[in-house]
Amino acid sequence: MQYSYLIIDEDISAKDTLAQLEGFPEYFCAGVASSKDEAVNKILELQPSLVFLEVSPKNKKSQLSLSIITELHQYIDTLPYFVVTTSNTKFAYDAIKAGVSDYLLKPLNHFELRKALLRFEKTSPAASRDTICIKSYGDYQFISLNDIVYLKADNNTTDFYLQNGKKLTAYKTLKHYESNLPFFFFRIHNSYIVNSNYISRINTGKALCYLNNSDVSISFSKTFKDNIDAIIRKVAPENL
Repeated sequence: MQYSYLIIDEDISAKDTLAQLEGFPEYFCAGVASSKDEAVNKILELQPSLVFLEVSPKNKKSQLSLSIITELHQYIDTLPYFVVTTSNTKFAYDAIKAGVSDYLLKPLNHFELRKALLRFEKTSPAASRDTICIKSYGDYQFISLNDIVYLKADNNTTDFYLQNGKKLTAYKTLKHYESNLPFFFFRIHNSYIVNSNYISRINTGKALCYLNNSDVSISFSKTFKDNIDAIIRKVAPENL
């Protein structure tokens, strides 16, 4: 099982957090945000499983604060698992009141980070979810998420293209599935969501994403460039 995370940090210490997390291959960085607005936008768009939020006791004018969590409650019912990272314990009480799940002191200790990630995994429902129900009138089909290569919008319906070559049609919009699929599915176009586990090539010059050993090519749009970056970061972080 893999989990995505977002780092919210105004300064270069984000690199330190990234370096520590490289020791946990089941976790990948979906993105980094350095302002409150950017953080809220990326959480809503990328839907990471965890968020590491740096709260600096030195910068009183910092935009990065626990108010990010309060604002997110306006838009989504289920928030990601928030872990505050800071060099001071003074924010612990406020963090608990805001709904933060964990609190780590910096510089990060590898052993303490491991314990925090294990605490997260115990609370995460993602590991137990491996199927999706596709309903067409009175017909309910239960499909393994790992068998889905990509989804394509067709007016108010959605076509599911499977690894075995089959196509299934569901009478719900692509937007519905965008908010209900796990983190390894990415929307790359108004008409497409792809399973990143089937991506074999990305050509940024031609704006094409190749799936299933390059048997299928799908265009991606600039609107979803952050998602393309997140896919590259997930598959080959050393090339960023």
